[in-house]
Amino acid sequence: MGQVITNLLTNAAKYSPPDSLIKFDLSRENNEIIIKVEDQGIGIPEREQSQIFDAFHRATNVGTIQGTGLGLAITKHAVEIHDGRIAVQSLQEQGTTFTVVIPDRQSIGLELKELK
Repeated sequence: MGQVITNLLTNAAKYSPPDSLIKFDLSRENNEIIIKVEDQGIGIPEREQSQIFDAFHRATNVGTIQGTGLGLAITKHAVEIHDGRIAVQSLQEQGTTFTVVIPDRQSIGLELKELK
C-alpha cells in the first residue's frame, strides 16, 4: 500500500500548481480503510476518466509533464491485490480526488474472533 500512496501523492504534486494544497485523508469506516488524495491540479478530462487506469494511457491535457502512463495502472492493480477498489472524481482545471477503499483485515479478524 506504500506504493499506492506514493503514486497518488506524487501524481497530485506533479499535476498541480506549485504551492497548491494537496489533501491526504486516512480513515476507517465499516471495517474498511479509506484513503483519499485530493489536489487542485489540471484535472482529468471527463471523456478520458474511464481510461485513466489503462496501462500507457495519459490524458490529453498533460502537456509537457513527464510520465509513462503506468503509475495509475500499477496503483489500481496493487489496490485490487488487497481486495480493494479505487475511484476517481475530477474536473478539468479544478482538481482530482482519488479514493481507495480496502478491507481492514485486522478489524474483520477481531470481529470473527468475537463471533466464536
